[in-house]
Amino acid sequence: MSAPKILVIRFSSIGDIVLTSPVVRCLRQQLGAEVHFLVKQSFKAVVEHNPHIARVHTIRHHVREVLPALRAERFNFIVDLHHNLRSLQVKLALGAPVRSFNKLNLEKWLLVNLRINCLPRLHIVDRYMAAATPLGIQYDGQGLDYFLPESDEQVALQWLSQRLGATPVPYIAFVIGAAHNTKRLPEARIVELCRMMEKSSIVLLGGADEQTQGERVAAQAGLHVVNACGQLSLHQSAAVVKHAAKVITHDTGLMHIAAAFRKDILSIWGSTVPAFGMTPFYPEGIQQNTTIEVQNLPCRPCSKIGYEVCPRGHFKCMIDIDLRQVANLAG
Repeated sequence: MSAPKILVIRFSSIGDIVLTSPVVRCLRQQLGAEVHFLVKQSFKAVVEHNPHIARVHTIRHHVREVLPALRAERFNFIVDLHHNLRSLQVKLALGAPVRSFNKLNLEKWLLVNLRINCLPRLHIVDRYMAAATPLGIQYDGQGLDYFLPESDEQVALQWLSQRLGATPVPYIAFVIGAAHNTKRLPEARIVELCRMMEKSSIVLLGGADEQTQGERVAAQAGLHVVNACGQLSLHQSAAVVKHAAKVITHDTGLMHIAAAFRKDILSIWGSTVPAFGMTPFYPEGIQQNTTIEVQNLPCRPCSKIGYEVCPRGHFKCMIDIDLRQVANLAG
């Protein structure tokens, strides 16, 4: 019997895609499946070097861009790990047997709006795996995967050596970005935290949107802070995370990449909460994340994804974060 051909769907974003990696690995290793992955073109880099994936299909704006190619593949099964209108269009067009993961939208709504916590104590990886277990796989306990091209890793190491010395000193990677402002510390607090860690070398990480902010933070915080925001690609930023002594991060994609590299993480949470099941995910028997959050704040969580500004106006979930605790834990 030939190996099954399986389409995995997850359009975005960086962290969510990294969190699908155990499903992809188990499908390939346990079933010998030919795994294809459907993702937005802007996030193709997250999966394109994964050796467990035979082919990556991408869309820019509409699923119709890729439907003819997907139909030609004649998939035996679809594992929908996005479960939205776009993925429904793909499933209806292909007509293959399908399982979709449970997004728990009602349970999240109840927690956000009524403070009623009915969420199961399950990580999203467990819910992703549940969508694929009817195929005969089970989680292997090996955590997340992230595959770096060697060329990008070398570029990152060279960048570090130019700024931290030929033999780079141990440094802390500080991921200052996040998709929404209420998931990140205000700039002044980032500067304050960096100043508290004046005895450590710090490399700021973020995308092009954080480049100017990173420059301001580095200029105000001191010479021990180096800005890499907007200067490195995703893979190169991931390499900086890989070689860091510790990682300080908001709830964002590089947090999950850090977990894939089994790094010691200090994760800072604002408007979202770990109860949503998106904490750093490690192999069985390993726990290297320390969660930093303001406990017993009645307005948390105010959203399942975050806002641009605090709905209450006080932003206590980030303003009241104990920066001294973070600095002490970072060492």
